[in-house]
Amino acid sequence: MNQTILLPQLEQKKLVPVIKIDRKEDAEFLAEALCAGGLLVAEVTFRTTAAAASLKLMKRQFPDMLVGAGTIVNLDQAKRAFEAGAAFIVSPGASRSVIEFAIDNKIPVFPGICTPTEIMIGIEYGLEVVKFFPAIQYGGIEMIKTLASVFSGIRFMPTGGINQKNIKDFLAVKSVIACGGSWMVPGDLINQGKFDEIERLTAEAVSLVNK
Repeated sequence: MNQTILLPQLEQKKLVPVIKIDRKEDAEFLAEALCAGGLLVAEVTFRTTAAAASLKLMKRQFPDMLVGAGTIVNLDQAKRAFEAGAAFIVSPGASRSVIEFAIDNKIPVFPGICTPTEIMIGIEYGLEVVKFFPAIQYGGIEMIKTLASVFSGIRFMPTGGINQKNIKDFLAVKSVIACGGSWMVPGDLINQGKFDEIERLTAEAVSLVNK
């Protein structure tokens, strides 16, 4: 999937759940809960050994779902995400090797940035959207507005400290295409198998961002 197709989908969804899955066995139930809650998108973070297998399973069982790979910090992880069928790649920082691999393999990539220098790396590669991370710790909305005033062709997907109390404020910023968040998919609920609760929280989040 190329960025031309992906970006309008992200903008329409407005919220990307950032997920940490410890057990592959939970992946199908989690995807089902997200879809039932009305959010057919997920960023599976590569912080566990179950990440690649979980992503692959979610893609297979829910083909209409947009499932990407997050916390991609090196080329090896990028390759494993690609092999698992990731629809997009998200990194916490700006790794040239990861960006180049994604571009070469036609996978939309969103490197993490928090400085003008990092945005300029994204511009060098022709990227339209970057991840602003960690959003709250690096100045939040005011920092995004400042960066957007200098780099008018770049849009942001802020992640880090985004929750139900502030997401509407972030989405109101013109240069923000969508936000990453994890409050509707907390790790303790996943590990406890409380997928009905995840579905409820997801439905509430969907209703909130679409008001």
